[in-house]
Amino acid sequence: MIAFGGSIGTGLFLGAGSTIHKTGPSILLIYLVIGIFFFFMMRAIGEMMYSDPQQHTFVSFIGKYVSPRFGIFAAWSYWAELILAGMAELTAISTYLKYWLPGAPSWLVQLVFLAVLTLVNLSMVRSFGRSETFLSGIKIVAILVLILVGAYLIATHHQNPAGTHASLSNLSEGFTFFPNGFHSFINAFPMVFFAFQGMEFVGITTAETKKPLKVLPRAVNQIIGRILLFYIGSLFIIMAITPWRSLSQSQSPFVQIFELAGLPAASQIINLVVIAAACSTLNSAIFSTGRHLYQLAQESSGKTLKPFETVSKSGIPYGSVLFSAGMMILAPIISSFNGLGTAFTFIASISSDIYILVCILTMVAHWKYRRSKDFRADGFKMPHYKWTNPLTVALFVGIFITLFFNKETILPAVGALIWLIGFNIILSITNKRKKLTT
Repeated sequence: MIAFGGSIGTGLFLGAGSTIHKTGPSILLIYLVIGIFFFFMMRAIGEMMYSDPQQHTFVSFIGKYVSPRFGIFAAWSYWAELILAGMAELTAISTYLKYWLPGAPSWLVQLVFLAVLTLVNLSMVRSFGRSETFLSGIKIVAILVLILVGAYLIATHHQNPAGTHASLSNLSEGFTFFPNGFHSFINAFPMVFFAFQGMEFVGITTAETKKPLKVLPRAVNQIIGRILLFYIGSLFIIMAITPWRSLSQSQSPFVQIFELAGLPAASQIINLVVIAAACSTLNSAIFSTGRHLYQLAQESSGKTLKPFETVSKSGIPYGSVLFSAGMMILAPIISSFNGLGTAFTFIASISSDIYILVCILTMVAHWKYRRSKDFRADGFKMPHYKWTNPLTVALFVGIFITLFFNKETILPAVGALIWLIGFNIILSITNKRKKLTT
């Protein structure tokens, strides 16, 4: 459910119209390809977590098997990325709630939701699991309803208001792989890649389960199939109900399909769902950032991060959870200033691009793990890693390269490279100074 919470969010409910517009039915193939390679990455993470389930974050393996410097880079970059993701979801929640409460102050809405979900994370881990199950359940029910309603419309050959009919032929009629050109097809890959972001949350919770070695393999093997079913299944139904070119980019395709079905409360339903989706992602972000900061504090030799090592009787790293949630309070401040809002959007885009670099480093760490003395021959092994690992790295590198061929993504991609190079230069200088002083 944590992986559902991280992976199935506003990108599907609101952003699917944009991805469909770029490639049409070919988007199903892109989701399948990205989903398969995300499964390979999850198996790589799962294998390393299985060998050492006490690690609270998968990025710790980058420092262990690639290099300490890249480990620090990946850990802080991923923590910052999740903080920004949480802030973005807070902003989204206040925007969605204005549909019902147009006069409610955005900053107050954001503070209330942040406070409630922080309290959930500060209670027992069981409370977090239950809340995430409930929030993810709302999204899953919405998708299942869409699939069932869509299947009924297709079976009855429903006539749409525009005069078209619901039919499987809508997927094949006039089909071409590149309806808007090869460039649009390639640009859809990063969009789909980021839609799967959050699936790695499964590995983060391993150390806090009662039987991690039993839970982890089952969770990893099941999650990818279920997510592909929900993503591909819902998009397949949407494009079968109505010709994909008739879908609006600005409006959620879920709303459009429910309206075609004659459900006047469609917008109300979807607004509730997207709020649940945003809360679910925010809930997972608070949980994950707290664990990441806790791990960073444990691995740090300095005294600055020591307060973040504090753990409650129920095993919650409350110091790191409170600090991470506190950083997200910047969201209501930023939303009050238009200029800062634009800057935040740009920084969030850079952070998303850095996520690709972290994924690449994760696969490199797995490759080196397989050649280390820690390798467990009886472990939860990644299948055929000698070719699945390099292929996964090649795809991730290829997706990052495509960012430089789109005017909307080139500047954030350059920013991600500057962050990578600059961060490592600063670490190198800091290490040299430490050696000189000692």
